[in-house]
Amino acid sequence: MNVALNEPLEELAGRFLDSYAGDERARRISHRYLPSREVIVEILEAVLDLMYPGYFGRRDLNSGNLRAHVAQSLAVLVPKIEREMEHCLCYGREAMKATVGECAPRAHELAQIFLKRLPEIRSLLIRDVQAAFDGDPAATNLDEVILAYPGVLAVSVYRIAHALYDLGVPMMARIMTEWAHSKTGADIHPGANIGAGFFIDHATGVVIGETTVIGNNVKLYQGVTLGALSFPRDASGQIIRGKKRHPTVESGSTLYANATVLGGQTVIGADSVIGGSVFLTRSVPPRSRVSLKEPELRVATRDGVAEPDAIWFDI
Repeated sequence: MNVALNEPLEELAGRFLDSYAGDERARRISHRYLPSREVIVEILEAVLDLMYPGYFGRRDLNSGNLRAHVAQSLAVLVPKIEREMEHCLCYGREAMKATVGECAPRAHELAQIFLKRLPEIRSLLIRDVQAAFDGDPAATNLDEVILAYPGVLAVSVYRIAHALYDLGVPMMARIMTEWAHSKTGADIHPGANIGAGFFIDHATGVVIGETTVIGNNVKLYQGVTLGALSFPRDASGQIIRGKKRHPTVESGSTLYANATVLGGQTVIGADSVIGGSVFLTRSVPPRSRVSLKEPELRVATRDGVAEPDAIWFDI
């Protein structure tokens, strides 16, 4: 379709075309396959409704209509999942400059595996919800935890996305977890391996890297980073991918606000407590308690005059 433009817009359009031609990065033309962020978010929201019926979707559910609701939800969900998986698989082949071929049969197979895993994922999520309630004295009931806690939403999306990542559909998984990141402030890579009973309190600023391994009944507070040290590179200067770059946190451990733990060989032993703002790049044994030396505060009046006998004290 030809569109007539006035001279200034014609010139601007030409500058855009020159930009596209001059650098092929961040443009995608003459390609057939690309996942849809919008549809993948729709899929995610539908799966969340299956995980927590009555909370995020239909509110009139009861024991009489629940089976029909689940059946109808699955009937709508299946073709969407298969279609986006097909696009993701063909997109991956296209990006590798491989022969695209027919991706639909494989997408159908993976969709069936994913759907069969959803009840197991829901069982894990119930344990996460209970861990959130048990771990926060401010929580009044499980309904509040499910509806209002950003950490629970972030973990719920992670568990759904992790199943897709595990099945070899990483683009679909990343779109889901980045949607959760934008909603909750918690950035959990779908490749991380996280055990049952996981709770992130407050959520904001938490970062969990791709190769992180977390045991059962672990609790993180806001601002915790489970990250990598400097990335190893090959002879050509490219980042070496596929190696363990992020730490392991064993079962029963608690990491308080703004703690940073880095490195693929770093292991936090079971039942350890890592204090707030600790920066750790080496392993600690089970039942460790790691904290910073207590700081000293200087107390003065607002006009700058030091209070007598109360200048310094430990906290």
